[in-house]
Amino acid sequence: MKSALRKIAIVLPCLVLLLGAVMAEELSNAAADTPSAKAAVIICKGMIDDGLFKSIQRRTQIALDEGVEYLIYEIQTYGGLVNTADSICKYLILEVGKEAHTVAYITTEAISAGAMISVSCQDIIMLENTTIGDCAPIVLVPSQKLEGVEREKAESFIRVAFDRAAKANGYPRALLRAMVTMQIEVYRVKNIKTGEYEFFESVRLPNDPNEYDLDNKELIVENDKLLTLIASDAVEYGIARAQVEDLAGVLEFLANRYGVTFVGEPMVLDTIWSEEMVRWINSPAVMAVLVMLAMLGVYIEFNTPGVGLPGLAAVICFTIIIGSKYLIGLANWVEVALFILGILLLLIEFFVLPGFGIAGFSGIVCILAGLFGMLIKNPPDKLPWPQDAIAWSDFTWGVVGLSMGFVGFIVLAWVLSKYLPRIQFLSGLILAPSVPRQSGEIPLSMTTPPESKTVGVNMGDAGEVVSILRPTGKAKFGDAIVDVVAEAKFLDEGTKVEIIEIHGNRVVVKKQTTENR
Repeated sequence: MKSALRKIAIVLPCLVLLLGAVMAEELSNAAADTPSAKAAVIICKGMIDDGLFKSIQRRTQIALDEGVEYLIYEIQTYGGLVNTADSICKYLILEVGKEAHTVAYITTEAISAGAMISVSCQDIIMLENTTIGDCAPIVLVPSQKLEGVEREKAESFIRVAFDRAAKANGYPRALLRAMVTMQIEVYRVKNIKTGEYEFFESVRLPNDPNEYDLDNKELIVENDKLLTLIASDAVEYGIARAQVEDLAGVLEFLANRYGVTFVGEPMVLDTIWSEEMVRWINSPAVMAVLVMLAMLGVYIEFNTPGVGLPGLAAVICFTIIIGSKYLIGLANWVEVALFILGILLLLIEFFVLPGFGIAGFSGIVCILAGLFGMLIKNPPDKLPWPQDAIAWSDFTWGVVGLSMGFVGFIVLAWVLSKYLPRIQFLSGLILAPSVPRQSGEIPLSMTTPPESKTVGVNMGDAGEVVSILRPTGKAKFGDAIVDVVAEAKFLDEGTKVEIIEIHGNRVVVKKQTTENR
């Protein structure tokens, strides 16, 4: 007996060691068989606009170039421009989804256009107590409510985008459509054969009691409600794949679901400062300020002699406006060319052809056409005109910015013309209305010798050009040298002139004829 126990005591540890070695080898082989993968997190937060789309494209390409197989788009948004969201959706489904696995990681909310982008990813994973849904189209102007045919046109466009995502990524089509249209009533019905629940719109409910448990169907979405779900409900209804606590939970879920091992920490790609700046510039409020400052600079420049700081500020503002639109793909070369042509025509009108005629009118038309064309994304060979209610809604964002800027310009121009001349150290920035003295003379900014008795000039005074008028320049009247503007044409140095108009410190002259002498 003792001999048998001794043999067992010797053999048993050997068996344990042998079993351990076999199990270790099996685990090692299993780990070797598990494919490794790289992941990247792409931050998508704030308003959905063209600037964000360009940034998503840039960062996605960086990740793909690094060999990333799992692209995790971190969503934090209340929505934005529908046309831009649709462009992002098509980009994710038709391009990115063919090269890598796309995941929407909702960390706060994915509302409206944010929901469109999320369902365009192959998986949706949500943090606890986050939300997704509510994608009915709206317009910015309350008086332009979407009703009747216009609302149906707008909603049908978005429903198709959700249908495309449902088919591509396996989400419940009826529930996604209920995020867009209030009149869609959705039921959950158990499939008796498979034991799984399926979702149906009320108008498409099955009628075979042998296949579906119709007596126990459950109303999920009422016909006067838009579907918005918290994370736990989204998981229950099959819209979200999982509910997690953090990014580590996302990676763990993906690793278990797809049988991969993630190598290292995922690279995190956020927007860069220049992209955020372009997005900020293109917001309606900032665009309004830029338009206001640009127009104000032009107004002040054309009401003061010479070229100075206001004109430079206007050029800078217009350059920022056009450049930002070009960077996000709204401005094409035709619209930029139209805008520049308009500026050139106005310059010709002011400096070559005094008065206001066809050049000035054409210049204004070209500038407006260029500006409004930059509010709509279109190829150079297509007319920049909104084609549907969604396009009109997006177009309204830009119009709001331009309108606010124009109204601000009108108010500031009136305030400056009324009060700025009274402030001594700023009075040189804008012309003040001329107040004649008792002698009929009008005080002007002029240069005279200290001992001169000349204190002003009058209508009809004769003088001589001392610097070429193109058409602005200087002329001498008595001992005074005055900034003047020539009527109709350039005048060479030494030409005899007479004053025909005085507005503030703007003195208009014309060439003196023989009869006047």
